Amino acid sequence: MLKSFLPILFGVATTLLGCGNTNKTATPLVTVEASTNDNTEKRSISAELKANGHLPIEEQVALYLKLKKEKPTAYNFDNEDELTMYGYGFLWNNQTDEALEIFKLIASQFPNSSNAYDSLGEAYMKKGNMELSLKNYEKSLAMNPDNFNAEDQIERIKFPNKKPITPQEKFVKVYSVEDYKADLDQLGHKLIEISPNALKFISKEDFWAIINQKKSLITPQTTYGQFIWHCSEIIASINCSHTTLGGFWQESEMLKDVSLIFPLQTRWVNDKLYVVDAMSNSDVVKPKDELLSINGITVSKLVNDIYKHIESQGYTETTKKHFFNSWSTELIPYALSFPRAYTITIKGNENPIILNKAKDFKAPYRDNSITPCEANLCLEFYDDTATALMTISSFNYYPWNNLQEFKDFIDSSFKRIQSRNIENLIIDLRLNGGGSAESSIYLLKHLAKAPFKYFVNSMHSSEHEIHQPVSNTFKGNLYFMIDGNGKSTTGHFMALAKELSLGTIVGEELGSNQLCTAGQTVCRLKNTKLQYYVANTASRVAVKTLPDTTGVLPDITVIQPIEDYLNNIDTVKNHTLKLTETK
Repeated sequence: MLKSFLPILFGVATTLLGCGNTNKTATPLVTVEASTNDNTEKRSISAELKANGHLPIEEQVALYLKLKKEKPTAYNFDNEDELTMYGYGFLWNNQTDEALEIFKLIASQFPNSSNAYDSLGEAYMKKGNMELSLKNYEKSLAMNPDNFNAEDQIERIKFPNKKPITPQEKFVKVYSVEDYKADLDQLGHKLIEISPNALKFISKEDFWAIINQKKSLITPQTTYGQFIWHCSEIIASINCSHTTLGGFWQESEMLKDVSLIFPLQTRWVNDKLYVVDAMSNSDVVKPKDELLSINGITVSKLVNDIYKHIESQGYTETTKKHFFNSWSTELIPYALSFPRAYTITIKGNENPIILNKAKDFKAPYRDNSITPCEANLCLEFYDDTATALMTISSFNYYPWNNLQEFKDFIDSSFKRIQSRNIENLIIDLRLNGGGSAESSIYLLKHLAKAPFKYFVNSMHSSEHEIHQPVSNTFKGNLYFMIDGNGKSTTGHFMALAKELSLGTIVGEELGSNQLCTAGQTVCRLKNTKLQYYVANTASRVAVKTLPDTTGVLPDITVIQPIEDYLNNIDTVKNHTLKLTETK
């Protein structure tokens, strides 16, 4: 199995080489180690195999063995993760035979790897060979007794007619008080054991005080749905954006009883909660109405309580705001312990309003006021001005996969920018969930005016490398648009952009900064089987002046008012375009 995954709202960004998240079925308690972020010392062996992808898989395996024998120090042969990703590329493309040969190669090269045999088990299962699938899963589990994925697959093979519990059934399931409390203790110990920054933003005493407080709330009637809400606050308390329950997808899957959903889609703007979609209550509520309370609780208290359950990097609140706005129809029910009815008060109306139950709902709710770049990388020109807009919606480009695609886009874009004598370049990094350091560095080389250092921590072989700008680096006016959705490598990039004074930053506090805890160990609690993900590596870029507690701050703060949101007006973009006119 691929070692790490995390469904995220705004796209997918891998963690194997940089700071980001992968999206794939999980293997438990397996550490994803961050490999080197620069390939000047060792080249990517999987990139070499991909370059020879036209060869039959047997010849690719032979090439790997030949290169390892003849050039053992030229390639990163010690990187199991990269080779695993290469194999999964075949498996995802339904090339099971090819994937199987790569997984066999991995098992031969990394004979002590439980994950290698887990991957073999999956490939054989996909081929329908249950005997060999079982054999490999059992070997994987014997090597790593915490491998709950192997445990589950073994049970699936041995008992094919056994029905797994559905998310809806688990939502109302009740475990014993002792099991709940033991799992809360296990959660606390694993977070501290695995995360390199578990106690950076919270003291050990305060961390365990939260766990003990949650244990005191457990009763013989506590459901799993209530228990997972307790766990979300514990996980969020360490303030690491890569340590998570999985972006609320687990909780959402369980909450399929539409009558429990909060029947208004809302948006939190400047400490006020507005209705943006009345859903089944258009007869009593309209868009732009401001909510004052829900079930007798002021919205400010309710939102603050919910914020405690949303992970962020440091004390960044913009990330929490966007998360709340996307999932509010389901977050509110969890926070209120799933009431059977909702009563609200709205500004200008003193009488409480009893809401109709929801008939349907949308979660996560999409922000339509920002036009997405469907290809992740876009470049557009404003013909009547000397201004260009480059959208980088993801840094999810890696040497072993698709980094060349990113490089080609950047190279061709700056050639076009130069040929059109562009004076103002806006780089839109909103919604960018992160990705590889290589892509971030490559873009910085086209913007920096002087050599720069990227990493400063010893986990990266490129710690001491000085990166040289390209010869035709952009010399015009630079503007960066950021928001709370910008995470991981986006924080690395923008922290350096700010440190190097590359341009004017517009928008709101970024969701990340120069410190990135990345990678993930996928874990599961023993009794309740709750699955969660813990950052297991850390990296820092060469920035000295910015605090770790907040995201990168803009030079010009622009917050979209509710009127612009309802009218699909991109306030930040419009403001930035006006700035270019004043130059």
